[in-house]
Amino acid sequence: DVQLQASGGGLVHTGHSLRLSCSFSGFTSDDYAIGWFRQVPGKEREPIACISSSGESTHYSDSVKGRFTISSDNAKSTVYLQMNSLKSEDTANYYCVAGRRVVATCLGLVDFWGQGTQVTVSS
Repeated sequence: DVQLQASGGGLVHTGHSLRLSCSFSGFTSDDYAIGWFRQVPGKEREPIACISSSGESTHYSDSVKGRFTISSDNAKSTVYLQMNSLKSEDTANYYCVAGRRVVATCLGLVDFWGQGTQVTVSS
């Protein structure tokens, strides 16, 4: 079975940093790009960052570009999302996903969704 498990969420203050982890199993890192989406209650899920299966190509939404960094450690079957300079509007439930191509994944063409982890940024 394919599984994606996000972790590392929590409560932080504005301007601080947090690192999320996405551990995946049931497929090899060669087969899928991994992405991070977030969702606020009452709003649609927003793609924010994706990384190719090789780790060489990344894609970011304008809302997080320059503040968030996605990276992968394929030996550990884990993808990370380093979030710096957090803002209150970053508060959301963060999900990791898997899709066939990095850009397509960040356009919502997702094959697998994982469970979310809540990030709350307090001022």
